Amino acid sequence: MGNRIAISFLFFTALFLLLLAYFLPQSQSMNMAAEEVRNSSDLKNGEKTMDKDMEKTEKPEAGEKDVKWDKMSDKEWREKLDENSFCILRQKATERAFSGKYYNNHDEGVYKCAGCGQVLFTSDNKFDSGSGWPSYFSPASKDAIAEVRDTSHGMIRTEVVCSRCKGHLGHVFHDGPPPTGLRYCINSAALKFEKKSDMKDEARAEGKTAEKIEAAPKDEE
Repeated sequence: MGNRIAISFLFFTALFLLLLAYFLPQSQSMNMAAEEVRNSSDLKNGEKTMDKDMEKTEKPEAGEKDVKWDKMSDKEWREKLDENSFCILRQKATERAFSGKYYNNHDEGVYKCAGCGQVLFTSDNKFDSGSGWPSYFSPASKDAIAEVRDTSHGMIRTEVVCSRCKGHLGHVFHDGPPPTGLRYCINSAALKFEKKSDMKDEARAEGKTAEKIEAAPKDEE
């Protein structure tokens, strides 16, 4: 009797181990397949989010919604820009140190792209690097500029361009002040400065115009 019980126990133990060996790999394969599906779904969602962010970044300002800045020809850019700005923005030239009009500018305001008018930097983030070019420790927003690997002139550098029109601005280096430790070294001719006081005057003028429009008598129907 005892031998039969022992034999039965061994038989069912062996059967259990065989079943376990059969079903366990299949379960693991199913889990791996499910994980691949989840990863694929996450990747697609991530690509959709990146596409939306890029669309948001390249969205033009009101009044310029039909302009395809990164599709403009050299002829069109030459008609829009002066020679110096064209050479820098569209042909990646570099102005001489201490020759630009903004390297020693200390007025409060914003620095816009001379090509498309997008706000790139603010006076709050500007500092005197002693390099002879306008320098900033951060852009006005993370979406304002784009970075491009630059291997020209036998060096490896990081070029910065306007995220909207792709115009060349300068380069970014890791020798700037806190809090970022970055130095955005930018050509003055790639920028257009708008003083804070002028911005206030413009806002007041727009406000007065809006008030006049609201106060104007409406024609009766």
